[in-house]
Amino acid sequence: MRFASLGSGSAGNATVVEAGETRLLLDCGFSVKETVQRLARLSLQPEQLSGILVTHEHDDHARGVFKLAARYQIPVWLTYGTYSMCQRYLPTQSVTINIIDAHTTFALQEIEVQPYPVPHDAREPAQFVFGDGVRKFGVLTDVGSVTPHIVTMLQACDGLLLECNHDLEMLRSGPYAHSLKKRVGGWLGHLDNQSSAQLLAQLDNSKLKHLVAAHLSEKNNTPALAQQALSGVLNCSDDWVQIASQHMGLDWRML
Repeated sequence: MRFASLGSGSAGNATVVEAGETRLLLDCGFSVKETVQRLARLSLQPEQLSGILVTHEHDDHARGVFKLAARYQIPVWLTYGTYSMCQRYLPTQSVTINIIDAHTTFALQEIEVQPYPVPHDAREPAQFVFGDGVRKFGVLTDVGSVTPHIVTMLQACDGLLLECNHDLEMLRSGPYAHSLKKRVGGWLGHLDNQSSAQLLAQLDNSKLKHLVAAHLSEKNNTPALAQQALSGVLNCSDDWVQIASQHMGLDWRML
């Protein structure tokens, strides 16, 4: 099993997970044209995608999902709450929609998909853990606070993509309006570096081969601060912690 990021941040998010001949796209916050170009960087074509999963309805995660799905006849999986909030994105062409329960594991060809609910300011947001029967890849972004269930879901992952949205001091003193600072830093907002590190410290990381900091704010964080926070937990070098960047994403990582 392997994974890659097409890009991660407030301007657009998408992650690819592959096991055997099964390739899943998690979110699509880019236009169809840009998504195709970013897939090409990974030597992929959209026709090779087995399905698209959607975490929640915000533009930077869902704006391109349904147009891509309609153009290339790719089925989509998402919670009912997310689907109900995505009506503005639906194209005139038909799209195959599959409604999921955020507590129920299901299989998409060679990949086992474990959704789990998270606190975020969306209708019915879910994040995901992917498995091939041997290895696990956990994803957690767009979450304002850590619940016991999140800790349980992310135990013993071989790969982990973890939100490090902001540095608390940079957010406090940064350019955002007060209301936006409250939203981002609130319990339904986004994880800061230290909160992500505290979560990481609660996990069994004995199998961890790749740790990726994701969804970094370009105005309220730096890659170095995110890496320092997470590497301190694992007692590893800062550069062992990888960054999924907004513009270049992250190339394939094998688990």
